[in-house]
Amino acid sequence: MAFALGPRAISAGYRLAAFDQIGSTNAEALLRARDGETGPKWFVTSEQTAGRGRRHRAWIAPRGNLASSILEVIEISPSVAATLGFAAGLALETALQKVSVEASLRSAGSDHMKFALKWPNDVLAGRQKLAGILLEAEAVGDKRLAVVVGIGTNVVAAPEGTPTPATSLAALGVQIGAEELFAALSDAWTEFRGIWDNGRGFGDIRKLWLERAAGLGERVAVQTGNSLIEGTFDTLDETGCMIVRAPDGRRLPVTAGDVYFGDAASARAV
Repeated sequence: MAFALGPRAISAGYRLAAFDQIGSTNAEALLRARDGETGPKWFVTSEQTAGRGRRHRAWIAPRGNLASSILEVIEISPSVAATLGFAAGLALETALQKVSVEASLRSAGSDHMKFALKWPNDVLAGRQKLAGILLEAEAVGDKRLAVVVGIGTNVVAAPEGTPTPATSLAALGVQIGAEELFAALSDAWTEFRGIWDNGRGFGDIRKLWLERAAGLGERVAVQTGNSLIEGTFDTLDETGCMIVRAPDGRRLPVTAGDVYFGDAASARAV
């Protein structure tokens, strides 16, 4: 089965570049943007050999996993562009729900998987990481940004030794291919990209994201450089920062960091 856009993405004018193997879909998308590509265009493969995640961590996708990046060139500020990652999380969660239900029906099963969104850019199955999102942007003209949202999903295999334990759809009993997931993702992206509307609809995205948020209202520890912020995950603010309510009642905005909930948060605090 070859990679193909979903019908909604095709109708919306998205285009696709699919690769049998590539170093990094994000790097390829940025390279094309520097050469004048304006998108909207997907770059996708089922085998990525030199991908990266947050904080320059390696993100390798063995054959059968899904590595995908969407490129859009937008007249927008970097701070507003950063909120597009929340729309990406919603799109991936929606696509995962769709394909897991369809896989369950094909196998005559009755259990539907539940997925959650972990701030700032992960999708979880239970407490295990299933997918990661990496947003990158470069100026390509007056007031225009080439915004690339990379979405890597563990379809057939998961890496070991990650800060958050990882899993794959196959390990969860969801038997689908990367191509099926991508078609669903491209359609879901079209929906949530439309709601986001160049940042004007982030209020709606924020509400939808919070409905699916992992750890909301729970004990949280956030490692930011050499500092550790502890408290309760209270909400997201209007810019996408995590708001942590400290034990003394202060509401602390967090712009970046590694997040740990529950027992993991307690272990970090020791």
